[in-house]
Amino acid sequence: MKKTLYKIVIIIAASCILYSCGNKSEKAVEEHHEEEEGKVELNNAQFKSAGIEFGKVELKNISSTISVNGVLDVPPQNMVSLSALMGGFIKSTILLQGMRVKKGQVIATIQNTDFIQIQTEYLENIQKLKFLELEYKRQEELSKENVASAKIFQQASSDYNSLQATIGGLEEKLKILNIDPTTLTKSTIRSIVNIYSPINGYVTTVNINIGRFVNPQDVICEIVDTEHLHAELTVFEKDISKIKIGQKLRFVLVNESGKERTASIYLINHQISPERTIRVHAHIDTEDPNLMPNMYLKALIEIGEGNKTTALPEKAIVNVGDKFYIFIKDDGHSHEHTETKHEEGTETHAEGEEKHSATEEVKHEEEQAFKAIEIQKGITQNGYTEVILPEGFEIDHAKVVINGAYALLSKMNNSEEEGHAH
Repeated sequence: MKKTLYKIVIIIAASCILYSCGNKSEKAVEEHHEEEEGKVELNNAQFKSAGIEFGKVELKNISSTISVNGVLDVPPQNMVSLSALMGGFIKSTILLQGMRVKKGQVIATIQNTDFIQIQTEYLENIQKLKFLELEYKRQEELSKENVASAKIFQQASSDYNSLQATIGGLEEKLKILNIDPTTLTKSTIRSIVNIYSPINGYVTTVNINIGRFVNPQDVICEIVDTEHLHAELTVFEKDISKIKIGQKLRFVLVNESGKERTASIYLINHQISPERTIRVHAHIDTEDPNLMPNMYLKALIEIGEGNKTTALPEKAIVNVGDKFYIFIKDDGHSHEHTETKHEEGTETHAEGEEKHSATEEVKHEEEQAFKAIEIQKGITQNGYTEVILPEGFEIDHAKVVINGAYALLSKMNNSEEEGHAH
């Protein structure tokens, strides 16, 4: 009887101890869960899948600005519409859209029998001029000695000057054909002449092919020199009074997010368009060979002094309701994750039987920890947003997630939902 009563007491005591341990364990889990809110951990596979990239909090000049749209353009002297000033058949060409050509490079040849006629006339008139020059000098001497009449001398002078004018016109035609009159001889007469590129640049349009006849008014090709691109901005009438020559501006291309370039206002048009806008011409500070005419851009013209302020790329900031957060790498909480596996075993004692648990740790790959930091969000300019950071935030050391922040937010929300479910 006493032995049975003793066993009952032991069982009740063991139950109380187990219940107490269970409550402590649940309390510890709850406290740990509360402690881990706002944090998320990723293993290597999840880290790569999220495309996480790190950056630093930057100091940006956020100033009073006017937002405008525009397009990249080139000055008229840097764009050439090339024509054959005298018509003919295209004999050969190397032109392809996008190819770079140099000034003076042969880009096509053109053939016309009329070219032969011009060269022949020039050489014939050169010979006639030699005769008329002798006749003119002879009549001049006779006129001085009163041997010949003044009328004959005047006629010789007229013929000589008239032929000089004819030869001058033929020389210009030869130059148009890219034929040097000083080197032309009867043995160098030809029906095919070269067409040269007048500038360095890129071929943007080709309108010819071999065998096609082109007239003087036809455009053979267009060549653009992109070394002196500028920004043509469209400013609305209400903002005209705020624009001044010399003001700085920052712009990004529509097809490029984040890459910021700078320019300065150089010219302001003084005519308002029917759409109530004016054109503003700005010179780009640093030339970029990747820029091309007619690329659309968005710009911010700085019209007031700004202050350096803390800023981050827009993609680094996430929102939950009306609150904004950034994620930073939590190096102090990255660890090698372990699981505890329970195995049941039994031992026999003199006073009774008790069950004990043996534990086995299973190691997993190292996880990277991240922490959500609540911030205040300011204005956004050219892909960067002003941020007001909490007191004590270590700007110099914090590794901020600038790409993949929404993936971390999603993972954190899922983890918290699973935690509440348990």
